[in-house]
Amino acid sequence: MGMLSPGVIWLLLFFLVPVLILVKASLSSTPRRFIPPTFSWDWSNYTAAFSQYQPQFVRSFGYAGTATILAILIGYPLAYWIATQGGRFKNLLIGLVVVPFFISYLIRTIAWTSILSDNGPFVGLYRLLPWVGSDGRLLATPWAVIGGLTYNFISFMILPIYVSLEKIDFRLTEAAADLGSTAWHAFRKVVLPLSMPGVFAGSLLVFIPAAGDYINTYYLGSAKTTMIGTVVQDQFLKQQDYPQAAALSMVLMVIITTMVLIYSKFLGTEGLAV
Repeated sequence: MGMLSPGVIWLLLFFLVPVLILVKASLSSTPRRFIPPTFSWDWSNYTAAFSQYQPQFVRSFGYAGTATILAILIGYPLAYWIATQGGRFKNLLIGLVVVPFFISYLIRTIAWTSILSDNGPFVGLYRLLPWVGSDGRLLATPWAVIGGLTYNFISFMILPIYVSLEKIDFRLTEAAADLGSTAWHAFRKVVLPLSMPGVFAGSLLVFIPAAGDYINTYYLGSAKTTMIGTVVQDQFLKQQDYPQAAALSMVLMVIITTMVLIYSKFLGTEGLAV
């Protein structure tokens, strides 16, 4: 028990106490001119969170979910190729995956405003598509925000999947082939189930920060792509309506926690820490 004490104290001081402060702030009265917010069991902040900001919640989870799926579709094949074909270059390839972390998250996002600008190379190619037209644009669209989220968080998907794949004895696929299994069937029945802990961990590491992100929608989106993180940031720093911002944060935390529990129930977490 003594060995657990530092961890327990850490969680109490830096997780439980801040959450309790956030709960107290969310149940405080709305501040008025020269009148600071006071704790009064005011539940109107929560009703406002659902009635006024429902589109932002839906948009946040939609963007985060799409970015997570894209990160899996892009990151899994890359992690699989590094684990199986990387050879002596594995460390170098993994190093290249984490290289973006050496650059500020904000700078990386702002750089995409130039890449996706109306005068950028991608838009020129995009406008060549027959259904787009000469006035098509990528910046300030939902897909720009989703693309930014995917790019910024995809490393968090690749790394845990790669770790899971590295633990697999690929002689199992050779045994499956000897028993008459096709390569695809062996992958689906052997490799994929054994790598699911990595997919689960990567999904959480991508979805949770993406759902609360506000940087990508601020620089790559528009007023029509506002996410709930943008609203919380605005309420905290601009409107200084701390009770409403705290209520929005609590609602976001509860929804994400519920979704993670449901996701873990269906996907399973066995072997996650192995």
